[in-house]
Amino acid sequence: MGCCTGRCTLILLCTLQLLAALERQVFDFLGYQWAPILANFLHIIIVILGLFGTIQYRPRYIVVYAIWTAIWVTWNIFIICFYLEAGGLSKDSELLTFNISRHQSWWSENGPGCVRKETPMVGLKGLDSHSYVSVIGCALEYRYIEVMHSALQILVALVGFVYACYVVSVFTEEEDSFDFIGGFDPFPLYHVNEKPSNLLFKQTYL
Repeated sequence: MGCCTGRCTLILLCTLQLLAALERQVFDFLGYQWAPILANFLHIIIVILGLFGTIQYRPRYIVVYAIWTAIWVTWNIFIICFYLEAGGLSKDSELLTFNISRHQSWWSENGPGCVRKETPMVGLKGLDSHSYVSVIGCALEYRYIEVMHSALQILVALVGFVYACYVVSVFTEEEDSFDFIGGFDPFPLYHVNEKPSNLLFKQTYL
């Protein structure tokens, strides 16, 4: 295959997915979002598998990647519904942290233009006193940043799914054509070489 083929495009898409997943993983770690961290980790492994299968002409690995992209799209649709509070979901719930902590997205306090202010609560003293944290001046609400991240993941995954199916079909056709011309049949070479050896034996005997 040449460089401007579906195979090269799929390699580019897998690389782009890896970079996007690593970027998202960093911010999910900073926000202690344990469910997305696990999902991102699995996504990175499957994308690497798909990238390896594309480079090494392994259609089975690409099939696994294609199946995972469908699951990945479903997961990101759930994330969009979670932050937009669709279907009875609430962005203030602890669902993404497995109820381990009350942390929210890292972007909730560190988004573009956000200013974080801490106000000590009156009447509480000592080391265990708490402060009221408020965030003001955000140019874009954090949930929309998370939605844009998920939308980008869905877009790249859908394109990757289409190219993965195309590359698998091309690889399968090439394997079938190779089998048809006897690429994996060891017997034709044996039969071709068998006749001259028999003739040579007869000539020597005479």
